[in-house]
Formats: sequence, structure tokens, C-alpha cells
Amino acid sequence: MENKKPDSRPVYLDLRRIRQPVTALASFGHRVSGVLLFLSIPFVIWMLERSLQSPQGYQQVIALFDHGLIKLLTLLLVWSAAHHFFAGVRFLLLDLEIGVELQAARNSAMAVNLLGMTAVLIAVVMIL
Repeated sequence: MENKKPDSRPVYLDLRRIRQPVTALASFGHRVSGVLLFLSIPFVIWMLERSLQSPQGYQQVIALFDHGLIKLLTLLLVWSAAHHFFAGVRFLLLDLEIGVELQAARNSAMAVNLLGMTAVLIAVVMIL
């Protein structure tokens, strides 16, 4: 009988078909929200500078929010800020070994995801 070498080829994993636990989704969302917040800094600073420059600049910034794409980006930033904040608090508590038990970790991850979406729903009501 011959010895077979283990297959060393890379394994293709389709991440869309793998069911991630809620804790992984909260962690992934925290990373994505951090990147989105970082990338939004120049635009937010530009809007702040423009709005403080003159009354006309303020009106131009306000007029930006009449566009559907800007409203959508605003909702994305609201989710990013809320999710990043709540996930950050969750991770700080985990670092203090609060809520590290499996069920508590799942519950806190679910709460982070729900609070982020609740912030978006509140923003939708305020924008419309």
C-alpha cells in the first residue's frame, strides 16, 4: 500500500455560504465601520469647514443633503458611528472579562447589531 501525501493545495472557501456566528458578524462590522469612519473624515471636515465659512457655504452644505446619494451615505455613516461605538464598548467589557461566557458574548453581539440598526431606523425617520 502506498503512502499518500496530504493535499497541500489551497482550499477554496465560499464565505457567502458559511454561516457566521453573531459574534463574528459584530467583529466584522466593527472593522468595516472603523474603515468607513476613517474614510469619511476628509468629507466631514470639508463640510464643517464649508458650513462655518459663510452663510452661503452653510446653505450649500444643507443643499447637499437633498440628494439621495448623500442621504444614503449619511445613513451608512450613522450605522458606522453607532455600530463602532457599541462594538467598541462591548470589546472593552470583554477585555475586562465581563461577558466572556458564550451566551453573554452572543447576547452582547446581538445587542450591538440591533443597536446599530436601530440608530439607522431613527435616522431614516429624521431624514424623511
